[in-house]
Amino acid sequence: MNTNIPVVILAGGLGTRLREETDIRPKPMVTVGNQPVLWHIMKTYAHYGFRRFIICLGYKGEVIKDYFLRSRLHHADFTINTRSGNITEHVLHGEDWDVTLVDTGLDCQTGGRLARVARYIDTDRFFLTYGDGIADVDINHLLKFHEAHGKMATLTAVKSPARFGNLEMNGSAVQAFKEKHEEDSTWINGGFFVFEKSFLDTLTASPSLVLEKEPLRNAAQLGQLSAYHHFGFWQCMDTIKERVQLEQLWESGAPWKVWDHTNTFGSEHEEVHGLRPVVRESELC
Repeated sequence: MNTNIPVVILAGGLGTRLREETDIRPKPMVTVGNQPVLWHIMKTYAHYGFRRFIICLGYKGEVIKDYFLRSRLHHADFTINTRSGNITEHVLHGEDWDVTLVDTGLDCQTGGRLARVARYIDTDRFFLTYGDGIADVDINHLLKFHEAHGKMATLTAVKSPARFGNLEMNGSAVQAFKEKHEEDSTWINGGFFVFEKSFLDTLTASPSLVLEKEPLRNAAQLGQLSAYHHFGFWQCMDTIKERVQLEQLWESGAPWKVWDHTNTFGSEHEEVHGLRPVVRESELC
């Protein structure tokens, strides 16, 4: 398996529904268990061997840049000479990640952000996810599913109340990508995408381009969008209530913490036929 595949993370949104936290930092830097949500997402991918990250910055992107610029020393034992400022590092405890940080604009939508980092994607396929969703998705199984189905794009469908947009499906093939409906539905777009690099040719760098609208809808209409059904843990962090819930889950064992223990909450996956999942409309991620 090619673990050189990069992971694009959308981390530029305003986080307006989490204003109590995001007045001073971008939503992906809001902490759970004293670590940013962004770190939790990256730890999951790194657990499966994917350690190259491309982070799409926007709102308060400098906070994310500062975090990574300082992370080496924050996770090292070192000696500093207070007169000269010379630093001698002794033991490093940090992560072995390659992180590309890209300013994709303050008001840019998700599709435009992805287009603006295309020049840094140097493999035939890549991962993409939102900077506010935590899950115990088996990334290797997701990648194998994508490869087996031979589509241009694969999203991860997760169960959630019907307050988002709709997917119409035939087996694992997404046939339509629609606005939200009020009827009861059971599946939403949880992020954790796999794309072929050719998908980038369908995008423009326009700040108004929403990934979840024309690009993915067109892929669905062309029969080029599949859904990997995830039955394990998934939770986005859009509100203070959801942050508190994640904090409580962290204290009680963190069902998404695949990098540290065997998950007892279950992370089953399979193809489901005849369902109509719902699709998450993300906010300027």
